[in-house]
Amino acid sequence: MPLLPDHASISRIKLPVVIIILLTHLGAVAALFAFSWTGVGIAVALCYATGALGITLGYHRLLTHGSFRCHPWTRYVLTILGCLALQGGPVSWVAYHRLHHKGSDHAPDPHSPKVVNFLWSHMLWLFWSDPGLPDEAAERAMTRDLLRDRGLDRIHRLFFLLNLALGLALFGLGYAIDGWAGGWSVFLWAFCMRAVLVWHSTWFVNSATHLWGYRNYETPDNSRNTWWVALLTFGEGWHNNHHADQRSAAHGHRWFEIDPTYLVIRLLERVGLAWDVVVPRHRERMSRVRKAA
Repeated sequence: MPLLPDHASISRIKLPVVIIILLTHLGAVAALFAFSWTGVGIAVALCYATGALGITLGYHRLLTHGSFRCHPWTRYVLTILGCLALQGGPVSWVAYHRLHHKGSDHAPDPHSPKVVNFLWSHMLWLFWSDPGLPDEAAERAMTRDLLRDRGLDRIHRLFFLLNLALGLALFGLGYAIDGWAGGWSVFLWAFCMRAVLVWHSTWFVNSATHLWGYRNYETPDNSRNTWWVALLTFGEGWHNNHHADQRSAAHGHRWFEIDPTYLVIRLLERVGLAWDVVVPRHRERMSRVRKAA
């Protein structure tokens, strides 16, 4: 298995991406020396808001797979929260995830550990431009359903400004509470540390859940159900179930496969903020493997 794919040459490094990811990780390390309960508390709240509601619920189950429908303003709020996870705008995120499902663990999957290796699938794939992967025009062609909504397109284009505004707001809030020390503490914890934690939790879905865990269903890829990834990502770690039934809003298919995000979708449905929720289909017809890794 190669350390890096052939296209990963120095000339193809995405320098802005490398710099942002490196500086944010350095900020997360610095946060350990700028501890405050205020910073930690806001970081925990934003982990849930941006990771669970923004990425898992908004970017993934709503925008990528259409697992439920909702009012435009609910969709916009979830999409903005997804942007604030610092994982790219909705158009790019959805395009790459749809490409992953198109050829999972085979070309053109952009981040398969079976094609390259664990570290590549976890994060290194983000650092290089791949001529075989979609450019901006191709991304927009793959997400025409999203771009029919001009509001989503505007939010996508505001990705950088939204994150800049969040960083300044967090620093300002901390400064108002406890001066310069408070400003840096809240920024380093609630922006840097929080972003790093949400990043790696999301990236484990690309890497760990295609290597370790058990399978409920025979699928043409190596997707697996990994309990600790499900714990970190509010239900996304039941990945084999998801690959077997991609549009289903429920990723947990057995009684012990707890899926907090599906419970939130059901709550939204109960109060009239979501409808047409897609439930698991033909479970009884799928061949069970149930083998432990």
